[in-house]
Amino acid sequence: MLSVKPWRVAPVMSYCALLLTGVLWGGMLCGVAQHFGVPGFKNPDDFGNLVLGTFSFQGQACLLMLGFWRWHGIAWRAGFGFSGPQLKRALRLALLVFILVLPAVWLLQAASIFTLTRLGHPPDDQAAVRLFESVQSWWMRAYLAGFAVVLAPVAEEFIFRGLLYPFIKQLGWPQLAWFGVSTLFALIHFDVATFLPLLLLAMTLTWLYEKTDNLLAPITVHALFNATNLVMLVVKHLYFPDAAT
Repeated sequence: MLSVKPWRVAPVMSYCALLLTGVLWGGMLCGVAQHFGVPGFKNPDDFGNLVLGTFSFQGQACLLMLGFWRWHGIAWRAGFGFSGPQLKRALRLALLVFILVLPAVWLLQAASIFTLTRLGHPPDDQAAVRLFESVQSWWMRAYLAGFAVVLAPVAEEFIFRGLLYPFIKQLGWPQLAWFGVSTLFALIHFDVATFLPLLLLAMTLTWLYEKTDNLLAPITVHALFNATNLVMLVVKHLYFPDAAT
């Protein structure tokens, strides 16, 4: 059972406001740099845009996360769940959940793609997939891989499971916390074909956090999910290049 979190309204609102402000400033800086032809920012897929874009959201979210925990007197090890008494049990359950949920998410995504195609709206690849396939340098791909497997899971799981879910639940709206926050998680990926699969994943991660009371559990599943999709993308790109273009 998820323990009561000491999240106060002021730091939660401050966290969200600072994060939104950083995202807006990051977008503005990218636009200005692109307008003036600054190297690394000329095209949307250039490395400067990539680094600034990921830092302004996920990177800033992680930095603000440490400040948020400090504000509440929580050490980072306790915040993540490293010091929890049931860490091994939480990680074992996370691995089991990953094994069970991955085929369901993939099946639901295939069904979504099939349905959209039959309706005359075949989906494009996600922007992240197109970006990974378009970059040529190994270090840019290494950065993208690190971002997908480490930075994004940590930042997104803190925001949606560690912060918003318990905060809204403890305000007296447990159903809104579960379904609303999960829906928001799926929506921010801006992809119709993956909305339902990501909604299922988000609801499962919320259940896992509720069950283990350990943020490392959903982070682990999220990281494994992204890593598996990344491996599939690399295999597709290397061995089935015609399908990747």
